[in-house]
Amino acid sequence: MDDFLRNVIFGFEHVLDINAYDHILFITLLAVPFLFKSWKKLLWLVTAFTVGHTLSLVLVAFDLITGVNMSWIEFLIPVTIAVTALYNIFTAGNRHRDNSPWIAIVIALVFGLIHGFGFSSAFKMLASGGENKILLLLEYALGIEMAQLVIVLLVLVFNFIFTAVFRFGRKEWVQVISGIVLGMVLPMLIERWMW
Repeated sequence: MDDFLRNVIFGFEHVLDINAYDHILFITLLAVPFLFKSWKKLLWLVTAFTVGHTLSLVLVAFDLITGVNMSWIEFLIPVTIAVTALYNIFTAGNRHRDNSPWIAIVIALVFGLIHGFGFSSAFKMLASGGENKILLLLEYALGIEMAQLVIVLLVLVFNFIFTAVFRFGRKEWVQVISGIVLGMVLPMLIERWMW
């Protein structure tokens, strides 16, 4: 039971690590266009991201992929955040967002793969001492999903407060939050620029 809790907490803390806030920014961007009534659609997106994140860890932990260029991954992580922020800014309030939910799910899965590769070397070191890598991955993924749901819940509460209580326009709210996140990720992009 101690190992289970330790691994779940490790995944939980990985997401909520304020020093590595890229995960928080990405989940915030996934959640900000949604209200409580659309929680099922949002849950699919968040879970797809977790599945992608876990799949990349599986690929590295079992040496199915080796030699991942971490410079590219470290650059692509803020790219995924910037792309999601820009998508939110330009599509906020558009009804077409609900027409192709599978496209959004696949994109969340791919972005999860990229974010997972960013943590893969640290996870591989953690998994190297254990015998049951699959169990470790599942416990870790549970912690990730729990932390992401905490972020989602907080974002949905803030969405409700600002759009229902303070009567902030939903479109404008999504654009403002996405713009703030975009502003936060631009220094990461510049710092990690590959050319």
